[in-house]
Amino acid sequence: MKNKTIVSKLCAIGLLSALCYVGFMFIKINIPTPAGSTAIHFGNTFCVLGALLLGGMEGGVAGAIGMGLADLMDPLYVASAPKTIVLKFLIGCIVGFIAHRIAHIKDHTNDRSYSIKWAFLASLGGMVFNVIADPLVGFLYKNYIIGVPYEAAKILAAWSSVSTLINAITSILLATVLYVTLAKHVKHLDFFK
Repeated sequence: MKNKTIVSKLCAIGLLSALCYVGFMFIKINIPTPAGSTAIHFGNTFCVLGALLLGGMEGGVAGAIGMGLADLMDPLYVASAPKTIVLKFLIGCIVGFIAHRIAHIKDHTNDRSYSIKWAFLASLGGMVFNVIADPLVGFLYKNYIIGVPYEAAKILAAWSSVSTLINAITSILLATVLYVTLAKHVKHLDFFK
């Protein structure tokens, strides 16, 4: 029975990784800047949803794999893949910690208002981290590791903050709605946290 649970969880991680990939690669608006490119996308929504449904580590792994692969497959973002992998994993861990360690949302799937409140707060926690960390880490990574000139890295970080904020708002709202809609239907499955 334990092997069946592990296989089910791996399949769920794979499915959410694919959704993260699709959410970044195909449901996005690229924003060219004088110093590079940033995007408005839906990849973070599925990373957060994965953490809400499966747990922090699993959601983080799904986000890291899905959006890390998306970065590697897109010439505009290939240099950002290491940063993406780390940050998406951390988003999942933060969302999962709030949702499952603090709120124990799995135990309250039948209480709609509790589920909405804590799915929203957990999503908010992960996305607040992302809004702060993505532009900051992006600036440091591009300037000090990749060698992008200071002014160009600063411009890209500023544009990235705007797109990251838009991504965060949409991810919080969509992940909360998707979680509340799906949680009561998947709670009996082996992979559900």
